[in-house]
Amino acid sequence: MTDMPGNQPPQGYPQQPYPPQQYPPPPYPPVIYPPPKKGPSALKIILIIVAIFVGLGIIGAGIVGYGIYKVAKSGHFATSTTPVSAADLGVDLYPGAEQKVNMRLTVAGKDTLTATFQTSDSKDKVIAFYQNSLGPDAKTSTNANGETFMLDKGAGESVIVTISEQPAGGQTQIVIVHATPAATESK
Repeated sequence: MTDMPGNQPPQGYPQQPYPPQQYPPPPYPPVIYPPPKKGPSALKIILIIVAIFVGLGIIGAGIVGYGIYKVAKSGHFATSTTPVSAADLGVDLYPGAEQKVNMRLTVAGKDTLTATFQTSDSKDKVIAFYQNSLGPDAKTSTNANGETFMLDKGAGESVIVTISEQPAGGQTQIVIVHATPAATESK
């Protein structure tokens, strides 16, 4: 040490064991914090759950698409304006009704023929005709626009007749759906 003033302790104090510009070592070791725990974070868990739902959605869409494909390949669909008969529809046709369109559909072991007719007669007159034609075994359902008759003829055959009033032109619309077991084809 040099004899420069300010570098020496004041008179009567003992000599310092360390240089005056340094501090004494700490009385305890420095604190070392442990690293954060490694484990699943909330974000990881959320991402895993989202990935599972997306995967299930893709699988579900594939199953639905395959089902639609199988139904489309197994069925037949055609529309026509060719006149249909009472025998084709399984119920009497309303006298004087004009046929608009018919549709034939074969799917899942069922042949379905749907025909649409129109008449200028009142809805109530048409309803009375089909109540009489289908008989007391037909189930009836009424809504604000019209009436529906459902008749199960047994052996997989059924007839549904829906009668509704058309707002434009005052016409009454008749829709007849006749479902039967599909005809088997020999191959």
